[in-house]
Amino acid sequence: MKKSTHSKKLATNLLSEKRTFDCPRPTLTEKPSVPRILVRAWASPIQVLLLSIVIGFANPLFAQSKSSLSSYKEKSTIEGVVELTEPQGKPVALQGILVKLTLESPVSGPLTALTDSVGHFKFEHLPVGRYHLEVHSEGFIPFDRELVVGRDEMRVEEIRLQIEKVVQKVEVRDRADLTQMVGNAPRSTTFDSRQILRLPLAQEKFKEALPLVPGVVRTHDGKLHFKGESENQGMLLVNSAETVDPVTGNFSIPVPVDDVQEVKVSKGPYDAQYGDFTGGLTTVSLKPPPGQWKYGVMDFLPGLRGKSGHLVGISDETPRMFLGGPILKNRINFSEALTYEVRKTTVRGLPWPKDETKTQGFSSLTSFQVILSPRHLLSLHFNGFSQRNQFDDINSLVSQAASSDLGDRGFSVGANDAYQFNSGALLTTIFHFTRFDSNAHGQGPEDMLVTPNGWGGNFFNTWDRSANEYEGLSIFQFPRKEWDGVHRLKVGVDFNHRSYRGLEVTHPIKVLREVGSLAERINFLDAGLLGSRDSEVAEFVQDHWMLNDHLAVDLGGRLLNQSIGRSVAFSPRAGLVYSPGVRYKTMIRAGVGLFYGPVPLLASDFNDNPARILTYFDEGGVPLGPAVTLVSANLRVLPDGEIALAGRGIHPSPRNSTWNIELDRQISSSTVLSVSYLYSRTRDLFIEAPYIGALGTRSFLGLTPTGGSHYHEFEATLCYKPGERDELNISYVHSRARGSLNSLDGINVPFEQPVIRPNVTSELPSDIPNRLLTWGVLHFPWKLTASPVFDVHTGFPYSNFDVLQQYVGEPNGARFPTFLSLDLKVYRTFKLPLPFLRNRKIRLGLYSLNLTNHSNPYDVYSDIASQHFGDFAGFRHRVNGFVIDVVE
Repeated sequence: MKKSTHSKKLATNLLSEKRTFDCPRPTLTEKPSVPRILVRAWASPIQVLLLSIVIGFANPLFAQSKSSLSSYKEKSTIEGVVELTEPQGKPVALQGILVKLTLESPVSGPLTALTDSVGHFKFEHLPVGRYHLEVHSEGFIPFDRELVVGRDEMRVEEIRLQIEKVVQKVEVRDRADLTQMVGNAPRSTTFDSRQILRLPLAQEKFKEALPLVPGVVRTHDGKLHFKGESENQGMLLVNSAETVDPVTGNFSIPVPVDDVQEVKVSKGPYDAQYGDFTGGLTTVSLKPPPGQWKYGVMDFLPGLRGKSGHLVGISDETPRMFLGGPILKNRINFSEALTYEVRKTTVRGLPWPKDETKTQGFSSLTSFQVILSPRHLLSLHFNGFSQRNQFDDINSLVSQAASSDLGDRGFSVGANDAYQFNSGALLTTIFHFTRFDSNAHGQGPEDMLVTPNGWGGNFFNTWDRSANEYEGLSIFQFPRKEWDGVHRLKVGVDFNHRSYRGLEVTHPIKVLREVGSLAERINFLDAGLLGSRDSEVAEFVQDHWMLNDHLAVDLGGRLLNQSIGRSVAFSPRAGLVYSPGVRYKTMIRAGVGLFYGPVPLLASDFNDNPARILTYFDEGGVPLGPAVTLVSANLRVLPDGEIALAGRGIHPSPRNSTWNIELDRQISSSTVLSVSYLYSRTRDLFIEAPYIGALGTRSFLGLTPTGGSHYHEFEATLCYKPGERDELNISYVHSRARGSLNSLDGINVPFEQPVIRPNVTSELPSDIPNRLLTWGVLHFPWKLTASPVFDVHTGFPYSNFDVLQQYVGEPNGARFPTFLSLDLKVYRTFKLPLPFLRNRKIRLGLYSLNLTNHSNPYDVYSDIASQHFGDFAGFRHRVNGFVIDVVE
């Protein structure tokens, strides 16, 4: 059982618009908006040169013919103040609040203004028409007012914001509003920290919520897969900066959940700004430091573990802390989020007490926000982290002694700068540095044993890596222009440098028969001194073009140069949205794009890996001929099918093409149906496989860029919102994922496989042809709130092997039983009559993971020599707990 204590923090979202994405309402108002002034800082000489060129060409453009709205260019003005309404006392002026003014016109985009030190804002030279005046800021009740402006009219509006008190509302969002830009199509799945904290998830981390996205799958080994490809081939951006392990590409850098404002997942982002991936894109927006002092201490009570109706110890302790507020009022704001974690997770199928994985670590995120002026913002971030996972890869067939420990530690420093010109143009820049140290080792020096019933001995591979990554990015967004429609044009340059140094040490591996005799021995030559570096420069241009009130398109391209990849590569992107009719109840979306990923650093120094020496034995223990030495080498495939050494030259980086088409239809005022089809194909993936030469010739453990994959996905999602605080999402996904099974990351990440088989093309580990996913937040009488997650899908594929761990039958031709899980959290909120907690409430509830207690095995005896061949193991049983949350 688990206890947790939460405190809802209400942060003033300075210079940032809080967007609420409910069920999509098909209305074609694809109007460009000024991006958040919360992105990037510093500029390299290249960026300065590019900016000079851009501004040089932009000046004549700024002076071109006036907007079509200029025919109304009169003296109409809307101005006012934004204030905080206190329960007692005078209103308090709020600085740095984003105010949005939108004209109900098919060719007009929203205008934005930032309040100054006295809370004042102003919009001038407004045409006649009907407007929406909006303020959406974190921690406040949203403000929305409709105005009608006449000719030469001067209006004064007072905006009084109130602190949001309703904390029962959980914004669980599977759909971005249909008014989002085409560049985000296919539509992005969006959710925030409240969803992560209130849905029944195994851990309160944003990564735990990603499998709720249709098309995102978490396999048995814990890896995430986006449109069939692993997370290593995807990208994670935190406040627009790359936040992955520079060596493997894993999403290994933690972010405290209390600093997460919004998470978006896109399987096909057609904005040319984004690159360095062939899989999906996940973006995390951080909360800006609040303008008023806030604090909270959450989850300070440990979770308790029960067994056979008795308490047997502590399962986890994950206290969290948040502190933030103004250091210099209206100028410098500060926040600190800290999470400490000690967690024990039981693995079914192993004998107690040696059946646990143990995690211990912390993550700390310190942020400063400097308001240089109402148009100029500087943000600084420091993220420090350390985590140790003991017995990380155990399962019912891998004991603790045969498992490996995994450790990560490091820090990142980022500086984000944004400046908005009087013309409406926006310059955003970023500098980001990451240091990432990682290591893995077994439990001792004994030889590793691979048997028909699982692993024994000690894990064979030990490594230690230190990696650095530098990133600089600058984007210039032009003011909105009207040439045959409305244009929002942006250009930018992106620089990235990655490097690492490491050491790899390996021990012998023994492959045993069912009777315990030796069938194969694998030895290794020397330790591997590893290291590599890569630099990449990319320039991009992107235009969001709204032709009329029914049709909008995105057009863009990204030019790429890599030092160990493609010397020149161009990635065109295009997308459109079209709404027929006059009521905009139907929306058609489509897009196509080309994406290039980086060459993995593990590929560029592959030649330095230790050689493998294979010796085979008969049942009597006599060697079957001489040993075979597999030398690690980069290879290339000749036109006649032969192979040749490729050396350390430039390699082709992975390339992906993705296209989709989507139909969204508003069925009623509370129901929207979305139907889509997506196809993705990746080429030039790096494949690791043995190449056995003829007698007397050399043999290799070769790395070739000859792999590939393709993914088909049909999705139908029904979003039902019966009330303001209720939402239910039902998604059905039919998909197919096929590709090369010996991808470099599949063989080496996070741990190297002991036996490496020849490469084949078959169903990928993430292939689940049919999946039904349902989740939401519902309110019932007696003030009860229920958050269910129901997931049922085809079982994952697996392969059968012989005693030498080679394929028997079709690889990945067998499947686990159908997976079915119902997770549920039910709670109610009460007032606290205590004087020192007068502004707080207590939330009491229960949760259950796998409520139906469905077996859901994770392991299988797949060796045909095992006496248990075909039996499933590692069943996941029901886990119950209770919740005690203290909220505002």
